[in-house]
Amino acid sequence: MLQRNRVFKKFLLSAAGLGVFATLAACNQPQTTSEVAPAPDTTQAPTAEAPTTTQAPQTTTADETVAEVISDNESFSILEEAIGEAGLESTLAQAGPYTIFAPTDEAFRALPPETLEALRQPENRDKLQQILSYHVVPNSLTSADITPGEVETVAGAPVNIATDAGQVTVGGATVTEPDIQASNGVVHGIDQVLLPPDLQL
Repeated sequence: MLQRNRVFKKFLLSAAGLGVFATLAACNQPQTTSEVAPAPDTTQAPTAEAPTTTQAPQTTTADETVAEVISDNESFSILEEAIGEAGLESTLAQAGPYTIFAPTDEAFRALPPETLEALRQPENRDKLQQILSYHVVPNSLTSADITPGEVETVAGAPVNIATDAGQVTVGGATVTEPDIQASNGVVHGIDQVLLPPDLQL
């Protein structure tokens, strides 16, 4: 009887040992985990920005009045001053249209210095206005519009225009800078100062 109990105990111990071994073996088995698909990349590659098209500003004297055209042109600095001294800026800024035969600085400097200085004195403002008005035609005349003959000026006296092989002369002055377009007319640079026939200096 004692012998049988010993054999039974050995059997239980063996069984228990196998159970522990099986449990440990199960714990040591490599766990297989289901593969997880990588999360989608939510960062987007930088996209090229659409090119911005900038147009170069277009500068045109057609947006300026004849007074502003004269003011912006370095060839007419003395004429600009004379227009201011004669008080004609507001007149030349009106709707017009006007054609200005504009003496260049060289044309004014060709006058006797004492004559130019005298015309710029306040007491001779009326004479300066008369001279400048003689350079203004109350119409818009481009080179293509000009025909030989007399045209009436704002001064009330006509001036003679002649053409020869495409060259335009006005009262004996040659047009050197033709067809400067303005919003209220056109400017033609000339190489002499025109003097009204009835002007008394």
